Parts: sequence; C-alpha cells; structure tokens
Amino acid sequence: MEWQLNDAQNLALIDREIGDYKFSPAQYEIVRQVIYATGDFEYKSLIRFSDRALPAGAAALAARSTIIVDVPMVQVGITVPIQKTFANPIYCSADSNNWSHKDKSNSAAWEIETLARKYPEAIFVISQGQAVLTALLELIEAEEIRPALVIGTPAGFIDVDVAKQRLNDSNVPHIRIDGRKGNAVVATAIINGLVELAWQAYGHDNQG
Repeated sequence: MEWQLNDAQNLALIDREIGDYKFSPAQYEIVRQVIYATGDFEYKSLIRFSDRALPAGAAALAARSTIIVDVPMVQVGITVPIQKTFANPIYCSADSNNWSHKDKSNSAAWEIETLARKYPEAIFVISQGQAVLTALLELIEAEEIRPALVIGTPAGFIDVDVAKQRLNDSNVPHIRIDGRKGNAVVATAIINGLVELAWQAYGHDNQG
C-alpha cells in the first residue's frame, strides 16, 4: 500500500540522517517513531529511558494492564493499535465532568489522582501539563501507587524540568522527554512504538 511505502521511505531517511546514537535496538525503534511523528531530530537528544522501562512496559501491556492517559488526543491515537493487539482498557482523565471547573489544571490533577488510586499499577501517559505529572509523582513518592510504567512528555517553561527530574529520581520505570519540549504527539508515538515492540515479543501468547 502507498502509505506503507511512504512510512518505510520516511523511516529509511531517518536512519540515514540520525547519525551516531547509543540507544539499544528496541529504544531506537521508539526514538525513530518519535522523530517520524514530529519531524524533529532534536528528540534524539531529549528522550530518556529508565533501566527497566521497555521490558516493564512491554510486560504490562502483555498482561493487559490498564492504560491511563491525560488527554483525549492520546486516547484516540492509541486506541486502534491497542484494540488490534492486547486490548488493554484505556481511561482518560479528561473524560470527567470536572473538566468544566474553572481551574482546569487542578481539575486534571485531581482526576489523575482519582484514577491512579483506582489503578495503582497502571501504565500512565502524561503528555500535557506539569501539574498533572507532579500530582502523579506525589502519589508515587508517598508510595500510594506503583505504576508499571510512566511516560512523561509535557512541555513547558516553569517547573516542568523539576517535574521531569523528579520522575527520573522516582525509581519507577519511565520514558521521559527532558527539557522544555514535548506534547501529546510525542507521547502517542512512544506508546504506539512500545505496543509494536511488545506485540513482537508477546503477541504469540495472546492470539485468540
């Protein structure tokens, strides 16, 4: 199909232009998906993987762990790949009526806390809003939850670097984007890349 050929051509171009890197083959598959989705080679130097991020995330997907996302854009972007593979439940913290609250950042943080307490070992995808990532980290640091994986890609200028450093220090398996960049497109590319890797590793165990 034409779109598949176009994908292959674009990924091949990334392979030619990316230069030297120190990623493992599995990590590189995710990095090139992020670059493909954004058109931005700078993510090569911004993406970080904790030691157990990929095996922990893949195992959680194969176990059909719940996935919690912070915005509908990510939910829409990952639903089809998830439905075609492990069929994990996906919940979005933005689905609540509380989003009509005037202080949307506080409402979003409250909603992620509520879902986190209900699904303490879920996969969390936080793509927008430092406040939401901070709320999740506070639960982790208080040992109220133990996520299988956290993907943190919020952009921002104030305190976002602090939140990302806290994620780094959390000892929870995670994939993050350092610096000021990041968004829902990046988060979606990361989780979809991880789904593809996990399906290659575990898909035969989930057929039927």
